[in-house]
Amino acid sequence: MKTLQAGDKAPQFSLQNQDDETVSLTDFSGKKVLVYFYPKAMTPGCTVQAQGLRDVNEELKAKNVVVLGVSPDAVKRLPKFIEKENLNFTLLSDEDHAVADAFGVWGPKKFMGKEYDGIHRQTFLIDENGVIEHVFNKFKTKEHHTVVLDYLNS
Repeated sequence: MKTLQAGDKAPQFSLQNQDDETVSLTDFSGKKVLVYFYPKAMTPGCTVQAQGLRDVNEELKAKNVVVLGVSPDAVKRLPKFIEKENLNFTLLSDEDHAVADAFGVWGPKKFMGKEYDGIHRQTFLIDENGVIEHVFNKFKTKEHHTVVLDYLNS
């Protein structure tokens, strides 16, 4: 697993969103895009992380930042997560984890003594030119939104 770093060109991708519409990274040309990878909708850590981004989304928009959440969840699971948590940003389905692979966030994990392949919780800030400006990989889920805002405000 080779994770992309700041300065790398972001891989172009197109995925289905919660409304089963195709969303591409190129749709956001001229904006910064915060692509955050999370393991599974409606699980405790992912819920807290999404709620934090929901609560600061207006501040992010004011800084010309669009939020895209990417998980291996099926499209049909995403609207339930959006509705239940009143999320105000786009969620994308990466069931075959091709985009997670391209960003280098799919790989071996350990949980309760078991090893399996899954998404490593990481966030990429992509600049207006499609280059990764910053990688957020050290944060607690409940502080994720604060870490992102602190970086943007620095």
